[in-house]
Amino acid sequence: MNEIELRRLVIKTFHITEIKNSTRSKVDGSTLFINEKIIDEIVQANDKVIDINVDIIKPGDHDREINTIMDIVPISTKVIGKQGEGITHTLTGVYFMLTGADEDGNQMHEFGSSEGNLKEQLVLNRAGTPSSSDIIIHMDVKLKGGLPFEREVANAAFSASDKFLQDIRINLKKKDGRECNEVHEYFDKICPGKKKVVIIKQIAGQGAMYDNRLLADEPSGFAGGRSIIDMGNVPVILSPNEYRDGALRSLE
Repeated sequence: MNEIELRRLVIKTFHITEIKNSTRSKVDGSTLFINEKIIDEIVQANDKVIDINVDIIKPGDHDREINTIMDIVPISTKVIGKQGEGITHTLTGVYFMLTGADEDGNQMHEFGSSEGNLKEQLVLNRAGTPSSSDIIIHMDVKLKGGLPFEREVANAAFSASDKFLQDIRINLKKKDGRECNEVHEYFDKICPGKKKVVIIKQIAGQGAMYDNRLLADEPSGFAGGRSIIDMGNVPVILSPNEYRDGALRSLE
């Protein structure tokens, strides 16, 4: 019997070689301009965030002190369709890194912290981490002190970073797909008569920083996603293309 195609996902990549500060976010050729003004807006809108600092870390410039690493995030956005199908635009050559501590100096970690020298704390060229040639957009969030370390505190930092990234995503949505550097096409298929394969992935869902979000509004996003803790840590079935398209985001 013939294969049955269920979903088609097209991922178009735009390679970045330079990042500059600007008054608005945009992708122009291989240059990413990031909006400096949005930082103040994000701080003012979040009652748990005291300050945000954003700096650009160039390849090889990792010998620096940082607060604990809360997340490493690719920058992607849906252009057509929902996660797992349609068209997604994504940036290559750049990753986003979130670090954080509160104003009392307490690191935003739970079972293990990663503050210290970035060169020693970040392993490059692994699945889910930047390569040695990638530029890193580093956002450091200072949270209000004196608060118990609960999910709401950590989520304030994740939410702030997501608003910053969304400002970039909005422009990335508008990019002419014909200007992309690469096109990758993926299909979810049913193959009658062949073996059925299920990949089981155990994910964390047990605390302020040991959480996972599913099916956010954007690939690898935060807003609109559901916490696996709030779902009661029940099993969830994702299609291969949903997984490829950033339907699962680990907050740790």
